[in-house]
Amino acid sequence: MQIGPYKIDPPLVLAPMAGVTDKPFRLLCKRLGAGYAVSEMTISDPRFWGTKKSQWRMDHVGEPEPVGVQIAGADPRLLADAARYNVQQGAEVIDINMGCPAKKVCSAWAGSALLQDESLVGRILDAVVGAVDIPVTLKIRTGWGKENRNGVAIARIAQSAGIAALAVHGRTRDMHYTGEAEYETIAEIKQAVHIPVMANGDITDPEKAKKVLSVTGADALMIGRAAQGRPWIFKEILHYLETGEKLPEPTPKEVGSILIAHLEQLYEHYGERDGVRIARKHLGWYAKDREEHVRFRAVVNRAETALEQMSYARQYFELLEGECG
Repeated sequence: MQIGPYKIDPPLVLAPMAGVTDKPFRLLCKRLGAGYAVSEMTISDPRFWGTKKSQWRMDHVGEPEPVGVQIAGADPRLLADAARYNVQQGAEVIDINMGCPAKKVCSAWAGSALLQDESLVGRILDAVVGAVDIPVTLKIRTGWGKENRNGVAIARIAQSAGIAALAVHGRTRDMHYTGEAEYETIAEIKQAVHIPVMANGDITDPEKAKKVLSVTGADALMIGRAAQGRPWIFKEILHYLETGEKLPEPTPKEVGSILIAHLEQLYEHYGERDGVRIARKHLGWYAKDREEHVRFRAVVNRAETALEQMSYARQYFELLEGECG
């Protein structure tokens, strides 16, 4: 898949997820097979750009190209300013969030709430595309509600505005993350436009990935929640698409090695105190399908230092490896 001057190879993309797709996780997923990763959502209001959280999100030093940064908001002028600012911080692709279903985002008339106002969508896209000299992409849902799947209309507006690629989550806003994603609307969108389309939603394993590509005809797959605690899913999907064969499950020792490297990156990026706190949710995801998960979380969440946390994680996966051996 091509986004402006950038070839996305393999065409497997880590979806932007608030509080998840930080720099350490993006780097990890790229190392494990993702061809591209988009940052977690950054707010367009300049009053918040100087906060510690925003500074973490805008750190792209050492990231391989293209560096994709997602912005969110509802004011065309502020979004254009945010796009320009993020380019100064190292962004090489700007992604606009019109897919987030969260109440606090939609109540500010941002995220997927914007799908209700096609005129405003057009003004936002025109403003952001006109503000920067780098590719601008768009993330949407299939519509605001089940009775209003206007994804095709939004896609046509995006193409006319000069959007370089489109990611579509196969749910309407009112579904949030419940029920099952539907891919027929994504297929209709793919047929309606000539810009690249990424299919997103419920892509949980290699077989599902192949099916979604077949049903939608999409140019790429965007994977979100399935990568939490399983960042090697990109490698698994790529291998299956290329060979028709499934890779063996990683051993506890291999998972432990990936996790330890991830923890080290979190401590380096956030500092020890914040890194330990942020690592807790990742530790839970890595262990969620394994034995004694509840007991492990109860212990590891009490760790207050990087040394303690790292030690508990090593012991847990060494124990699992011993039981498997």
